[in-house]
Amino acid sequence: MIEAPAFLVFAVPDLAAGRLTPHGRQALGAARLLADADGTAGEGAVVALVAGPVSGLAEAGADRVIDLAAGLAGAHDPEGFAAHAAVLVRSMAPRHTVFCESIDGGDLARRVAADLGEPLFAGAESVTARAVTRPAKGRRIEQRLAPPRLLTLAADAVAPHAGTRHEARAMEPTVEEVAAPRGILSAEILPADPATVSLAEATFVVSAGNGVTDFAGFRTLATALKATPGASRVVCDAGLMPRAAQVGASGTVLTATCYLAFGIAGAPQHLQGVAGCEHVIAVNTDLHAAMIERAGLAIVADAQAVIPALLAELARRKAASPEGTS
Repeated sequence: MIEAPAFLVFAVPDLAAGRLTPHGRQALGAARLLADADGTAGEGAVVALVAGPVSGLAEAGADRVIDLAAGLAGAHDPEGFAAHAAVLVRSMAPRHTVFCESIDGGDLARRVAADLGEPLFAGAESVTARAVTRPAKGRRIEQRLAPPRLLTLAADAVAPHAGTRHEARAMEPTVEEVAAPRGILSAEILPADPATVSLAEATFVVSAGNGVTDFAGFRTLATALKATPGASRVVCDAGLMPRAAQVGASGTVLTATCYLAFGIAGAPQHLQGVAGCEHVIAVNTDLHAAMIERAGLAIVADAQAVIPALLAELARRKAASPEGTS
């Protein structure tokens, strides 16, 4: 708990459905490094700027949290978020502000920099208390300078914070009203149909391997879980699933939040395809299968027994829920 920080470091993490993305945790990790830059933990405080409730901010190193959702037109309002963030940077004068160098984070960073009329150090690939660096001229040279006030962080450039859990105390500063013209009056995010979305864009993938024989039950489970169906190369070669469903280096390389594999041993090419997944769950009878070793959660059992058991549990929860939804 940091009651009276000597200075502030803002972090604007990427989010997905109220959770920090891996890149978002890395941005908070970079902010944590800069907040502790004076050599004494507790001197600086990390302030996370978010839109709506977010889980995991305390573990990711945030000392304060400012929720800007009340001032936005909807779930997707980059113009409004950037305007409010610029006001906070002006009024609270953070030493640094860290964004993700991503589609959304990079857009926000450039909007804020333009609003403030300040330079932006984009795509930092290393961050320390003394310097930030990035490649230039086709990676033939490296640009280096002292950590600036505004910067974006490249993916996988800094490890997430893994030290002491911080407070993540809600903060409601009094700032001037944002009166800039608004192009977006109302906005909402429409979820994609998981049955038709591309595997490359899916957030939850359920995949079938050689250990699955009941593909009707497998597809029913994928629908019940609201997941995108995938498959191993062996299954696609056999014509049991379309080629577009193939996961792996010779198919589609995933960036899903969760990957659930049924009866997949884990060939090297398949493991390459799930290397970017945040959470991997494997169901296999072989305790020593490569997919079991890769998984964060392993179920050593027959996939054909687990699939109907999951369907039965989902049906039970749906029946027990007040509105009849799981």
